[in-house]
Amino acid sequence: MSGGGDFITELADKLAMDALEAEAELQDERLIEQLSTTLNSASQTLQEAFMTSVRIRRAEQVGRKWLAARIEKAKGQDA
Repeated sequence: MSGGGDFITELADKLAMDALEAEAELQDERLIEQLSTTLNSASQTLQEAFMTSVRIRRAEQVGRKWLAARIEKAKGQDA
């Protein structure tokens, strides 16, 4: 199927966004892990794309927090 990888990536990313939101809302640290296990039993390809998206989105959050802290630090030094 042509473009199948893009389709899977899009599906996995949408699911990752929803799962990360639910994880935060429900304060359930195991939600992603349990969903990943469920996905793996149905489609290893989707599970791998899902976990990649989760890792990328979590890394982005870390990067944004670091950047915000760095900007605040620089503003404090200018004062």
